[in-house]
Parts: sequence; structure tokens; C-alpha cells
Amino acid sequence: MRTLKKEYLLHLMLLPGVIATLIYAYGPMAGLVMAFQQFEPLSGFFRSEFVGLENFRYVFALPDFNQVLWNTIIIALFKMVLFLLVPLLLALLLNEVTRKWFSGFIQSAIFLPFFLSWTVLGGVVIELFSLSGPINGLLTEIGLQPIMFMLDNDWFRGIVIGSDVWKGMGYNMIVMLAAIVGINATLYEAAEVDGAGKWKQVMHMTLPGIAPILILLGVLSLGGILNAGFEQILIMYNPTVYEGADIIDTFVYRLGMFSQQFGPAAAIGLFKSVISLGLVSITYYAAYKINNYRIF
Repeated sequence: MRTLKKEYLLHLMLLPGVIATLIYAYGPMAGLVMAFQQFEPLSGFFRSEFVGLENFRYVFALPDFNQVLWNTIIIALFKMVLFLLVPLLLALLLNEVTRKWFSGFIQSAIFLPFFLSWTVLGGVVIELFSLSGPINGLLTEIGLQPIMFMLDNDWFRGIVIGSDVWKGMGYNMIVMLAAIVGINATLYEAAEVDGAGKWKQVMHMTLPGIAPILILLGVLSLGGILNAGFEQILIMYNPTVYEGADIIDTFVYRLGMFSQQFGPAAAIGLFKSVISLGLVSITYYAAYKINNYRIF
């Protein structure tokens, strides 16, 4: 209570967001009862047959479930790693650019895709890698056979990961660049006097200086490991690449909307939510212990 009295203004500032979250995020959670019912839309929540854990047994026994779970983890892990490595490399390179106008232009160009929706970028990616697109046109010009990128499971998965990294890398790059700029410049001057080159400065000063930010971004991203990009994949994929690109969210969408199996779809969604809640809790605690990260 003593802490609450000191921070009551912060809690009052959070109140509108908390109310909106209760209404729009926690209110609809009442629908999770469908995961334990043979849900019929005309019967509603109160008159649909209660089946207990039968929906969970059904979805875990589906032949596609293991593949969908594996796809989700693979795609999310690659995205998580590349979302750290690519922006870090870009931030280190831009930090060495001496012309400010050029650095600003490059930052804006890299950051721009972050503001565009997948409705726009998905269409761009599909056109680029279509059979008659510029990528295949270039392959034809150099004497190679065209590749059906959007119909091949291996190629499509790589395109999904690469295009998502391209879209979102600008945000992490700005965060890391800000952390690099915050390092005391006199440390670099002292290093140059001692004869340290650019590589040694990066390895022994820049990376240790931004290590807390890197740890924080990495640890917090673990909480979303089961979120592999629903909107992106839904817009870009097709039945031919279900084997390599179907993830939990798209599988739930197809199971519920197309097959009308609302109970099993809700069961998979609840399974994912429970796992994600555990991961978020663990990663938040790890971020607090490693980097002293906390809300207040």
C-alpha cells in the first residue's frame, strides 16, 4: 500500500488503458468456453453440449497438428534471431557513416516498410516472386530456369521469414542505433589513442555498451515465439504450401471459419494462449533479473 500511494498517479494514467483492455481483451475471453463444448452457433454458449477435454484430444490427434506446431516454432525462431542480427549489423554500419544526410536517408528508407500493412507488402512480395515477376525474369536473363517460389514449401518459408525481417528490421535498428549513440564518445577517443581499430572498438566497446538492450530485446521476443505472423502468412500463402507455412494461427482460422469446427479451433487457441502466457511470464522475470526491466 505504501508503494501504491507513491505511484497512484501512474496507476491513474494506466486506468483508461486497463478499462479498454478489460472490455476488448478480457471480455471476449468468455468465449473460451467453446474449447470445452461441441459448440453450435444456433445453440449458443449455454445450450451447446459440454464435452470436457474431448476437443483437445481431437486436435492433438490431428495428423497436421505436429507439422503446424513445428512450422510455427521454426518460422518464429528464425524471425526472432534475424530480428536481432540484421538490425544490429545495420546499426553498426550506419554508426560509421559520417555524412548525416546520407545516414538519415538510409534510416528513413529502411524504416519505411514498418509503417506499411501486409495487405500492401504482401501483394508486392507476391508480384516480385511470381512466375512472371522480376526475380524470375532476372533468372531467365542469365540462362537459369524460372522457380515457382510461391508454390515451393522450402522457398516460401524463406520468403516469409526474409520479407518479415525486411519489414520490421527498421524499428530494432533505430533502437540499437540510439543505444550506440548513447555510448560516451570519449571512450572511443581513448581507444583510438591506445591504437584500437574499428573492429576492436566494436567488439570491446560498442557491443558491451549496447548489451543490455540486446539482452532485453532478445529475452522479451521469446514470449512471442508462437506468434509467427498470422496476417503475413494468411495473405501470402496458398494450399500448395500448407505443409511448410501453415502455422497455429492460420490453422485455427481455417479450422474455425472454413470447417466450422469452432470447439477444436477454440481448443488450439487456448493451448497457444496458455503456452504464450507461461513464456511471457518467464521472459519478463528473466528480463527483470538480467536487465532490471520492469513496468514501474
